[in-house]
Amino acid sequence: MAAERRYRAGEIEPDLHRPDCRRRTMRLLITGSNGLVGSALVPALTAAGHSITRLVHSKPWPDLAGHDAVVNLAGDNIAVGRWTPEKKARIRDSRVQLTQQLAESLAKLTPRPRALISASAIGYYGNRGDEVMRDESLPALDFLAGVCCDWEAATKPATEAGIRVACLRFGVILSGTGGALARMLTPFKLGAGGVIGNGRQWMSWITLDDVVGTIQHALTTDSLRGPVNTVAPNPVTNREFANTLGCVLRRPTLFPMPAFAARLAFGEVADALLLASQRVEPAKLAASGYRFQFPELDGALRHLLR
Repeated sequence: MAAERRYRAGEIEPDLHRPDCRRRTMRLLITGSNGLVGSALVPALTAAGHSITRLVHSKPWPDLAGHDAVVNLAGDNIAVGRWTPEKKARIRDSRVQLTQQLAESLAKLTPRPRALISASAIGYYGNRGDEVMRDESLPALDFLAGVCCDWEAATKPATEAGIRVACLRFGVILSGTGGALARMLTPFKLGAGGVIGNGRQWMSWITLDDVVGTIQHALTTDSLRGPVNTVAPNPVTNREFANTLGCVLRRPTLFPMPAFAARLAFGEVADALLLASQRVEPAKLAASGYRFQFPELDGALRHLLR
């Protein structure tokens, strides 16, 4: 209900000039509907007239037949808690196993859904410095990259059955009500925010509004298939992000977090999520005609934090 109120209040707005907003309504199956993305996506799709079936992994699955398309967003939160062996197993299994089971089940249906839009992440690229990552760039060899590779590969049964599959590699999703930005706000509002590490690592971000818009676009854009970098077109360094957030909040950003302190506080998560440099280009998404609502960080933060 909170997400639906946010949609009606204008926080999440469909672009009614896009062709996909004028097409016929669809019957959609969604996993991960209670997460950060799903809780915003479901009310947006419902408001557009689509019929939604929620698939919850811990419960008996509903009948999968008769759906026009599927959106797969399920996955254990990678940013909460240290990456113990048990946590790593949950991260992998909640993505790879469910996606494999879902893809195999969809492949057996008659008729089959036309499209499977499945989440992935730019963790696929690992720590790549200043190198620009494109949709066809090769993966890294670390834990998170391995999870993303297996996650995307798990959709293969659907692809082989003739279902159009698009794996959306999400960057850092910015929302005023959850996720990474919400966790940063308290120290920055107190004037205790600052750069992490040397501040030169690239951060590829996207607003929750544009995540919802991208999924809606991908559902009806036949040219989008395979890996799709789902980030805003203007990545920033960590230093630029910290300075912009401080400027929007009208607070100083004088308290850096050295790399060793980040590793001490967060363990392996620090290297994978806070210190890794990922400069990602959304070439395929831009070529498909998607128009970003918030392509620049300053405008995005001012919108989200109002």
